[in-house]
Amino acid sequence: MPGPTVRHDFPILSRTVHGGRPLVYLDNAATSQKPLPVLEAMASYYERSNANVHRGIHLLAEEATEELESARAVAALFIGAHSEHGIAFTKGTTEAINLVAEGWAARRLKAGDEIVVTALEHHANLIPWQRAAARSGATLRAVPATPSGELDLDFVFGPRTRLLAFSHVSNALGTLLPVARLVSAAKEHGAVVVLDAAQSVPHLKIDVHALGCDFLAFSAHKALGPTGIGVLWGKAERLAETEPLVLGGGMVREVTLRSATFLDPPRRFEGGTPPIAEAVGLRVALEYLTRIGMDRIFAHDRALVRAALDRLRQIPDLTIYGPSDPGDRVGIVSFNLRGVHPHDLAAFLDQRGIAVRAGNHCAQPLMTALGTPGVVRASFALYNTLDEVDVLARALDEARELCP
Repeated sequence: MPGPTVRHDFPILSRTVHGGRPLVYLDNAATSQKPLPVLEAMASYYERSNANVHRGIHLLAEEATEELESARAVAALFIGAHSEHGIAFTKGTTEAINLVAEGWAARRLKAGDEIVVTALEHHANLIPWQRAAARSGATLRAVPATPSGELDLDFVFGPRTRLLAFSHVSNALGTLLPVARLVSAAKEHGAVVVLDAAQSVPHLKIDVHALGCDFLAFSAHKALGPTGIGVLWGKAERLAETEPLVLGGGMVREVTLRSATFLDPPRRFEGGTPPIAEAVGLRVALEYLTRIGMDRIFAHDRALVRAALDRLRQIPDLTIYGPSDPGDRVGIVSFNLRGVHPHDLAAFLDQRGIAVRAGNHCAQPLMTALGTPGVVRASFALYNTLDEVDVLARALDEARELCP
C-alpha cells in the first residue's frame, strides 16, 4: 500500500511547523504535494530545453514541443482516451469548464433548453452555467442535495434537458456521485454531459468512455502535479462544435486583416504560449500515479476514509457531514465541533501541525442545504497514513476538552 512507502518522495512532508511539530498535511482536496520526480523534471526542462513550442525549428524548440506533446499523450492514456487529439491544455479545471460553457453551451443552446447541475457543485461548475443559461436563454435546474450530503435521486430530467454538468466527487464532502445513473438519465434526452473530475482523478482509475461523458476536466495540482495547468478532454465531435475562448498565436491556421481561421482541436483552444514546464510536471505526476497503481491508491484512500470515519464518530459533539457509508466517499471527511466556528477549529488544528481547510469550500448552495455556513475538511492523498488519522482524532479530542 502507499502511505509510508512513498513519503520519502515528497520533501515537504519532512517539514516541521509551529515549534517543531511534524507537518500533517490534510488539505489535499485544495492542492496536493509534489514528488521529487515532478520537481526534478520541471527543473531539468528549464535547465536544458526551455524554448517556445510548435513554431521554432531549432533543437530546443523541437525538444520543448516534444515535451508538451508527450504530456498530451500521457494525459490521454491516463484517462482512457482513445487519442491525444481530444486533450486540450487549460489553466485548470475552472478554465476548462468555462471553455465548454462559453465555447459550446452559450453558443449552441437556445431558449427553452435546459441545463442541469447539482446542489453539490463547486462554484466553478455552477457559475459558468448560470452565465451560459443567461446568454443562451436556457433554464438552469439543480438536482437537490439531501441532508446527508448526497443527491435526491427522485429528480426527473426534462424532455428539453440538453446539458448535464456535475462533479464526479464533491470537493466539500467527498460524496461519490452516481455517475452511471446520472449519465444514463441525461442521455435518454440526448443531453451532453460535462464531468468535473478534479477530485476523482487523484484517487480513481478514470476511463472517459466507460463514464459516458462528452467532456471531462481536471487539474494537475490536485494530482501531484504543478499549479497552472489542467486538462479538458472532449469527444471529437463536441470539440469540433466548440469555439475557443483565447485568440492569438499558436491557434490559427490563416489570418488576414479582416478574418482568421483556426487550427483543429485541441490546438485551437491553446492560444498563446502554453504552460510547457507545467505540462512536463503533469506528465511525470501522472506517470508517478500510474507506477504506483490507481487500484492501490484507491484502496489506500478507502482505508484512510474508513479509519477517519470510525475514529471521528467516537468523538462527542462532532458532527460529520456527507454519506455515512465510507464506500460512498472518496478522499474527504468533513465535520464541525459543536460550539466552535470552523475557522477557529482549523486554526487550533494548525497550531498542532495539522493542515486542513475550513469554510464553505466554494460550495455555498451545498452549505445552505446542510444548514451550516461552513465545515472543516480533512482530505487525504496517497502519502497520508493511518497514524496521521490518529493525530487528527487526538487533536479533535483535545479541542473538545478545551472548548466550553
